[in-house]
Amino acid sequence: MAAGELVQQNESGEAEFGVGVTSTGRRSVARMYEPAKPSVPFTVPQLARLDEALTLASRETGIDFSVYLGDLGGDTRESAEKLHASIGETAARSVLIAVSPGERVVEVVTGAEAFPRLPDRAAKLAVMSMVASFKEGDLIGGLVSGLRMLADQAGHAPA
Repeated sequence: MAAGELVQQNESGEAEFGVGVTSTGRRSVARMYEPAKPSVPFTVPQLARLDEALTLASRETGIDFSVYLGDLGGDTRESAEKLHASIGETAARSVLIAVSPGERVVEVVTGAEAFPRLPDRAAKLAVMSMVASFKEGDLIGGLVSGLRMLADQAGHAPA
């Protein structure tokens, strides 16, 4: 058994483009397939906003800031520290903000050189600010605000 759509012929009696008539008189309609657009967490303007916040924070402070958004697994702190270590030689002067929305977790990992300028208290304040925005459904706003707070706490790059 087959299924199809009922199609009306146009006034001239001929089938429209994309319509075929089988030997039994059944009409078969071809439709253009359009795949669903991939779902991404941010729009292009939001990504530009995040990129600008990362660039400004890094430029002003001399600390390399990174953001990770995704699943962190069972031990979120350990996963965040592994991600931070994967940065490479600059990990000591880097800060990673790891956000796992599905697990409702935010981890901030600071490198050895960055830690004196961004102690735990500063990171906790930034995380609290981010979480407040996340609860309101503003993921990008929370990340940008957290980056700004961390950059303000770290101050300008030492001369």
